Amino acid sequence: MTGDLRTTRTILAAVGVLVGLYGAVRFLALGWENLVATLPWLAGVVIVHDGLIAPLVVVVGVGAARMLPTWMCRAALLVTVSLGSVTLLAVPVLGRFGAKADNATLLDRPYAAGWVVVAAVVLGAAAVIAVRDRRKGASGG
Repeated sequence: MTGDLRTTRTILAAVGVLVGLYGAVRFLALGWENLVATLPWLAGVVIVHDGLIAPLVVVVGVGAARMLPTWMCRAALLVTVSLGSVTLLAVPVLGRFGAKADNATLLDRPYAAGWVVVAAVVLGAAAVIAVRDRRKGASGG
């Protein structure tokens, strides 16, 4: 590993640790009642991720690896993981859950248009990867 790369990784790691510490301090400042109320939500996140989302991604990945040409596998993985995660996180705003007629400041942005832009970027990147892998005859990982 070159010196520049090592320095960059060290700086990024330090920034990550500082951001994590800031988050931990803010989390602990919520008070005991809020901390206890957060525990079921955190447990639910772990259960949903490990019990539903991760196995689903693995099944989709294995199925795609068997069905798709080898040169498409990396692009399909990019789309599945990136766009799948963004879409899952965007469901509440895309569905406008929590919008109230008497408060126009809630959900006041064109979230669907933003999602379309993200989808276009991810699909464009996947297309570039697929074309490069096809040209190189790459095994896809």
